Amino acid sequence: MSVTTDTHQSQTKRGIPEPRAILTLLKPITWFPPMWAYLCGAVSVGSAASGHWLGLALGIILAGPIVCGMSQAANDWCDRHVDAINEPHRPIPSGRIPGKWGLWIALFMSAVAAIIGLALGPWGFAATVAAIAAAWAYSAEPVRLKRSGLWGPGLVGLSYESLPWFTGAAVLSAGAPSGPIVIIALLYGIGAHGIMTLNDFKALEGDRQMGVNSLPVTLGPERAARVAAWVMAVPQFIVILLMFHWDRPWFGFFITVSLLAQIAAMQVLLKDPKARAPWYNATGVTLYVSGMMIAAFGLRGLGG
Repeated sequence: MSVTTDTHQSQTKRGIPEPRAILTLLKPITWFPPMWAYLCGAVSVGSAASGHWLGLALGIILAGPIVCGMSQAANDWCDRHVDAINEPHRPIPSGRIPGKWGLWIALFMSAVAAIIGLALGPWGFAATVAAIAAAWAYSAEPVRLKRSGLWGPGLVGLSYESLPWFTGAAVLSAGAPSGPIVIIALLYGIGAHGIMTLNDFKALEGDRQMGVNSLPVTLGPERAARVAAWVMAVPQFIVILLMFHWDRPWFGFFITVSLLAQIAAMQVLLKDPKARAPWYNATGVTLYVSGMMIAAFGLRGLGG
């Protein structure tokens, strides 16, 4: 047995989580959407963001590793009984994060997030507090909005896309974002409800047993996938109409191309939603977030 393995087993026996297990708990793969959305917010305010590299870098780190990482730790702690059914290999149910370390990590990162949010000014701090509250409201009793297939994915979509987009625009322009920025950020957050619904497919059996009424549980995989597809597509169609309305035709054209490619991918998804949801999350979602950045560039120089 290697020295590294011996060390990890020794740490676990002493009630100390392995560093690798902590990183797994924070799920780095989930950090990208809020980091990308914060960057979209910075891009959308154009020249107002120039020279604000510290606010850009600090905000991206806050949105991803810290706030999103915290939300993953909180969710895994609150979901430890469900995960014991769905994914027993996860750090908490497997024992690699022993005792109450999952809770302590989530609480510690909540405090760190609030402190860093202060460095981003009043807008950044207010948005950080809202994000922390949303993370705990989603996962923790007695609120636990993830039990609802409507409110749970909606809250996550707004927290992953709309809130960081709004924050990036507000922090880097040192003021309230313009009306068009707020509208586009909200539309992409609403569309992300569909992405979150597809993400619920992997927990279908455990959610059913534990009373989590996700859309795949309440509607069944086929109907839930169709609802998710419509929820993703309609807000993007509205974005396209707005781009043409705001005299940004080329941006509207390229978002249209992205949406058409997503619709083609949706046809593949709908043939076997449960099996192909992970595939769609790797393909259709990439096209979705590409459209976000195109829209962000289209907003540059567009006043309220």
